Amino acid sequence: MSMNDDELDYLETRGLTVDFDGFKAINGVDVTFLQGRLHFLIGPNGAGKTTLVDALTGLVKGTGYAAYGNYDLLSMKSHQIVRAGVGRTFQTATVFEELTVVQNLDIAGGIHRKSRQMLRTRRGIPTYVEEALETIGLTRHKDRPAGILAHGQKQWLEIGMLLVQDAKVMFLDETVAGMSAEERDETGELLKRLAPSRTIVVIEHDMEFVRNFADIVTVMHAGKVLTEGSVAEIQANPQVQEVYLGRSVEGALND
Repeated sequence: MSMNDDELDYLETRGLTVDFDGFKAINGVDVTFLQGRLHFLIGPNGAGKTTLVDALTGLVKGTGYAAYGNYDLLSMKSHQIVRAGVGRTFQTATVFEELTVVQNLDIAGGIHRKSRQMLRTRRGIPTYVEEALETIGLTRHKDRPAGILAHGQKQWLEIGMLLVQDAKVMFLDETVAGMSAEERDETGELLKRLAPSRTIVVIEHDMEFVRNFADIVTVMHAGKVLTEGSVAEIQANPQVQEVYLGRSVEGALND
């Protein structure tokens, strides 16, 4: 599989399996994540959503096929995967709370610079950091310690840290958990702005957020892909409703 400027980027898995001492946390997953779409992963707790992302970002060992461009992700270490342009956030924000917003972005952007350049104090802010600040809406907070940011702002900072790493594939794990309604909407609009030039995959339990912003939804259950489609198609799927233990997904998506 190769990519050029005339093609959309995509990340593809075929038969992806993660085995923990005989327990298949991921069991033969086939999925394609395309550039330009907001792709959501949903499913009950234990469905394998985070484990799938762990395998694609080098945190757990997977077997089968998983590739982005010419990169065989299953043969690479996590830092190599980051350098290949595949990044992620976690359920709990992993910013350096005692450092400023700019310092967090500068450190994350260190992937672009040689170590001797990182050690040198620079005047001003690198252009790509300024651009990331503007994109995530934190320019006026750039000199504040990350630890005193609002919850949503910390999540936006994490997205900014992926931007300065030049991540072309972004896996976001429950980004809007704990956010206010306004923060959720701002996050969705941010992701919509980023989506045309990137492959964005969101693990999410907030069904209202899924309904408002998903282009395509993959439903996982017991380590497998149960179904995939638009929000309307997922709402109407009786298998999905059954997996959610009797709670109508149509109802959840329309709460």
